[in-house]
Amino acid sequence: MSAMVTRAALRRRLGGTDRGANPVELAVVMPVIFLLLFGSIQVAAVFIARSTALHAAQSGVNAQRVLNAPPDAGADRARRFLAAAGGWLVDWDSPGPSCQTDATDVTCTVRGRSLSVVPGVDFPVRESAHGTVERWTEP
Repeated sequence: MSAMVTRAALRRRLGGTDRGANPVELAVVMPVIFLLLFGSIQVAAVFIARSTALHAAQSGVNAQRVLNAPPDAGADRARRFLAAAGGWLVDWDSPGPSCQTDATDVTCTVRGRSLSVVPGVDFPVRESAHGTVERWTEP
């Protein structure tokens, strides 16, 4: 019995038999935690870039669809929107937003890349919006 008490007392005094296990477990688990953290931030950045591109395209359509709008009104409005929107969508200015208009419809397209949190990872973004051109019609 005295040997059991001595071992138990010694184990309590030394902090148990798992000395050094926490740093090893942390070293094994930490890369997975960092991967999940940066992966989720990258996914959020892609969604924000897509949302920014879509809102710029919608803004361009709204400007271009107005009755007697200048030919570049939609692309100019989309450029102004993207310049004010921040850096979530990068490389949008080459070739820049484009709008195609025919007699009844207008379509604006915005292209770029998502802001990259992870080096070497590139996510292209392309969003389009569509609307009808305002025009006089007979009842």
